[in-house]
Amino acid sequence: MIRVLLIDDQPLIRSGFRALLDLEDDIEVVAEAADGNEGLALVKEHLPDIVLIDIQMPVVDGIEATRLIAADPALAQVHVVILTNYGMDEYIFNALRAGAAGFLVKDILPEDLLHAVRVASRGDALLAPSITRKLINRYVAQPLNTTAGTGLEELTNREREAVALVAQGLSNDEVADHMVISPMTAKTHINRAMTKVHARDRAQLVVLAYESGLVAPRNS
Repeated sequence: MIRVLLIDDQPLIRSGFRALLDLEDDIEVVAEAADGNEGLALVKEHLPDIVLIDIQMPVVDGIEATRLIAADPALAQVHVVILTNYGMDEYIFNALRAGAAGFLVKDILPEDLLHAVRVASRGDALLAPSITRKLINRYVAQPLNTTAGTGLEELTNREREAVALVAQGLSNDEVADHMVISPMTAKTHINRAMTKVHARDRAQLVVLAYESGLVAPRNS
């Protein structure tokens, strides 16, 4: 059973998402909160698999709540998914840096929401390749942080190659094709790289690849 916690200051949004998620046999909404502070307490109490959290809220916003969840070792298995009205808004990169596994636009199709919850609960890539490419295009305007000590120096050449391909927006199958290896081996390289650089998920791996200078944004 996938356990979901909803954090949003709009009751209509919470009730709509809850009604949809509770219809599924393999998904259960364990609690709701109207602000980030209340939500943090419920996360610690219920230890959900997925937290769907609005990015802009009173008291404690979604970015700060995500940062606090990501920093707590007791919540290492909690995957935070940001909810936003605007898609590629100015807050998304801060949310990903804070530890979010990805983001969803609130007007997402029901089937896409259910798919995203299931994917995130497995710890797989919530960001589809098309979304990753959008992140990369937006990242062209962002400053790079080439500070040493990111953990990338611990990666093998094959792991670095796999990370670079992920940062270019390739799926696991596409990484496997490019490296002429099996999809399972590609996933192993990516997972080992995530462990070595202490990335919670694929989204953080992409951000780290660009911030570290492993991959340079392309202006074309």
